[in-house]
Amino acid sequence: MLLNFNGEVALSEWLAEEERPRLLNVRTASGVPQTLEVMIEPVGNDYLLFGELNAVEQEHLSREVLELNHELSNLTREFAQSNAELQLVNSKLEQSQLQLLQSEKMAAIGQLAAGVAHEINNPIGFVNSNLGALKGYVEEFIFLIDAYERYADANGTATDQALQAVREKVDIAFLRDDVVALLGESRDGLERVRKIVQDLRDFSRIDSPDWQEADLNAGMESTLNVVWAELKYKAEVVKRYGELPPVRCHLGQINQVFMNLLLNAAQAIEGQGKITLSSGVEGLWAWVSVEDTGNGMTPAVMKRIFEPFFTTKPVGKGTGLGLSLAYDMVKKHGGRIDVTSEPGQGTCFQVWLPVAGPETPPA
Repeated sequence: MLLNFNGEVALSEWLAEEERPRLLNVRTASGVPQTLEVMIEPVGNDYLLFGELNAVEQEHLSREVLELNHELSNLTREFAQSNAELQLVNSKLEQSQLQLLQSEKMAAIGQLAAGVAHEINNPIGFVNSNLGALKGYVEEFIFLIDAYERYADANGTATDQALQAVREKVDIAFLRDDVVALLGESRDGLERVRKIVQDLRDFSRIDSPDWQEADLNAGMESTLNVVWAELKYKAEVVKRYGELPPVRCHLGQINQVFMNLLLNAAQAIEGQGKITLSSGVEGLWAWVSVEDTGNGMTPAVMKRIFEPFFTTKPVGKGTGLGLSLAYDMVKKHGGRIDVTSEPGQGTCFQVWLPVAGPETPPA
């Protein structure tokens, strides 16, 4: 409230006059001029002024308060509506990102399909070959058993000579050793197929809602088996895993992060190179790194590698979404990805994740 004096009487003199009601010209916050009758009461070196607005101004102020309350109510409704719309947009965005993750996963599986088929066909091929050999061995065993049954009740030198001839024909010593070896090879081959299929199943669980206490080293090994056909002709893989505590995470998504980093490392290497896989823990954080001896990156490229659709690969060789999605998935876990690179020296991606998981896991 602004107090306006006419300037003819000094304020000190005006206040020092005998105690009586005084008139003040005031202008309220609404801009309405008023003459206010006040009483003055000294308080130490200061003065308190007491007075009331007239009924017109009180009514005007009440009307202003009602208008402001009405405007506030409208703004509250608009805010609630905007908030609901924002939640809907966020929900649609999460669904779109999940679909994008699924599409990227399917694109990766398509890229790996030929290599995985080769990795499965190799053991299946020699298991099939072993089964053919085992069929012949079983037939010879049956032939030998039949011979023993045929001469079981006969005695004499002729019988012994006939059985010896059958044994030499069958080569029982060789069969005894080779049957065990073929069964062992076949079992190993089938175990390789089972492991590849299990790793593919683990990798395909990208859209599973389950958060779990997971072994990141095992996740990296599982992913490495899935992409092995893409790596084994390009690089030597060196493993330097440290001991890690169980990390609360969505392992299917973290496996996809590992896959993107492994494939990028292989593609960055021209000719033959080396990929080093490391892991460790520092305080409340676990980390896993993928380091390659590839071409490396310039600072200008490093600034953009996590941008959607940015890629340095030839047309048709990449979507430019791999690292962008990996960055988003790690961020949702409350983690981060550190990158170091030197042109011509190689690149290292280091994924950091909180051991306890994000403070508020995404739905």
